[in-house]
Amino acid sequence: MSSSNPLESRGDLPPVSYESPELPRAVPGRAPPRDRVWLHALLLILTFVTTSLVGASTYIGFVTDLGLRRMSIPATQALTQGLWYSVTALTILGAHEMGHYVACRYYRIDASLPYFIPAPWLSLFGTLGAVIRIREPIRTKRMLFDIGVAGPIAGFVVAVPALLLGMSWSRLIRLPPHIPGVELINLGEPLLFQMVKRLFFGVIPAGVDVNMHPMVLAAWLGMLATALNLLPLGQLDGGHIAYANLGRRANVVTYVTLAIMFVLGVVVSVNWLFWSGLMLVMLFLFGWRHPPTSDEHDALGTGRLLLTLFALLMFVLCFTPAPITPSELIGR
Repeated sequence: MSSSNPLESRGDLPPVSYESPELPRAVPGRAPPRDRVWLHALLLILTFVTTSLVGASTYIGFVTDLGLRRMSIPATQALTQGLWYSVTALTILGAHEMGHYVACRYYRIDASLPYFIPAPWLSLFGTLGAVIRIREPIRTKRMLFDIGVAGPIAGFVVAVPALLLGMSWSRLIRLPPHIPGVELINLGEPLLFQMVKRLFFGVIPAGVDVNMHPMVLAAWLGMLATALNLLPLGQLDGGHIAYANLGRRANVVTYVTLAIMFVLGVVVSVNWLFWSGLMLVMLFLFGWRHPPTSDEHDALGTGRLLLTLFALLMFVLCFTPAPITPSELIGR
């Protein structure tokens, strides 16, 4: 997610652009603020620690077949093998943010380096993502589009091979009919996830499931971040793309999207109530309406319209209506 406001995105490729980036700064002659590199480095290190701990736990679950096999795993082995998750997850999120950052640099728009967000207790994944801060207005729709779409594309390009490789290292396990007291977290399967699982394992019989390699969890997190950021809402990446295509009519799309999220939260998964509440807070803090550009009525051109369709395809491939649900371990 990228934004022209202080609160930013989530964990992507240089933008496709058709115009010269040589445009004047919003405040001529004013030196841009310097990044506090030590803070970016500290947050990255802390996030690496928290995601590595999650990765170690995920690896233990993988080698013990979700706890069905009793065996002792040395802590050093678990932490080392857990890097398959932490390094992959940080690479996907970092690629997403660097996509925005490189696009901003291309257009000479002042933006910060990525801030990674560690989450040792609040997140199942050890992180709440990553953000950049764009410190000046984005002046044209083409700039807005390129900066907005660059992040999801870059993260997606890294997540897909990670999903393929991780799935090739995963294996099928047979679940017992019932284990009282053993609870798991069911991760909703996006369309892309289902396609790759079918590619490697075919039709999975009842009572059998895929024991995911830690890298698969990292790829799944990348898909979740991509789908959430591509929601056509406010100043998320999808909101930027919608505004670049629709102008002020994108504000209506924001309201419709938020309403759909509430319905999903009530009917399908409570996750959406949390995320819609978070989006409401962001909208109240930074405004319900997307900041205008200087060329609201100009067309984007055929190339960017095709990229819009690709962004829609990424959303469809990465979206799941019920991302995270608890479940008792029962063979299916």
